Amino acid sequence: MNGLRCALITGAAGGIGKAVALKLAAEGWPIAACDRHDGALETATEIRAAGGDSLGLVWDVRDAESALDAHAAAAAEFGPVEVVVANAAIVDRIAPAERLTAENWRAEIDVNLTGAFLSLQPALEGMRERGRGRIVVLSSIAATHGLAGQASYAASKAGLLGLVRTLAAELAPSGVTVNAVLPGMVETEKVEAMPEGVRERAMDAVPFGRFATPGEIADVVSFLVSDAAAYITGAWLPVDGGITLSDLTLGSQR
Repeated sequence: MNGLRCALITGAAGGIGKAVALKLAAEGWPIAACDRHDGALETATEIRAAGGDSLGLVWDVRDAESALDAHAAAAAEFGPVEVVVANAAIVDRIAPAERLTAENWRAEIDVNLTGAFLSLQPALEGMRERGRGRIVVLSSIAATHGLAGQASYAASKAGLLGLVRTLAAELAPSGVTVNAVLPGMVETEKVEAMPEGVRERAMDAVPFGRFATPGEIADVVSFLVSDAAAYITGAWLPVDGGITLSDLTLGSQR
């Protein structure tokens, strides 16, 4: 993928998104670091301090017009957006399905599924016309294995897999690849803040005996946007330390 001009990454203020932004920047990519709060600007500043090129953009992935504006700003600064990493997500509603409110259901679907689509859609036409591009969507092992107590989150992440397969089929003739990464438990700020008992139960379920680092997920994303992955599309790649070999649940089933 030599000659690509810009990688746009959502949810880049922290966790996996920030790790992806730093990794791709270290490999020479100009980065449009995006988030709904000013942490995106801090990530961009960190990249520039390390000698990279980065633009921080604050916007909400649920807003289609803001997505268009973000892509336009990135293209004006660096050239065409030819990598999109749709990472922004929330996971705040843990309850049995019968107690999940309609508002809580919509909140995670709107950010995790609709937001991912809106954040990558502005790049599709240009990628098709230029005959090159990479799209990587951050899903979750919950998409394929479920997660008790998190119906809306699992549904949103499963929806991404259908989106990835469909986009991969549509864009394959133009040489554009579309893939999903399915992390398991990752040492993000959110996971670090979980109650100790929940952390211990989750850790016990991981055959490797530890959670992934955000950098390990970023390494996989880096591979998928590289020339080495030019013949991979429509793939769902679990990065979970073997946790899907277990019957882990995080939420109460009662």
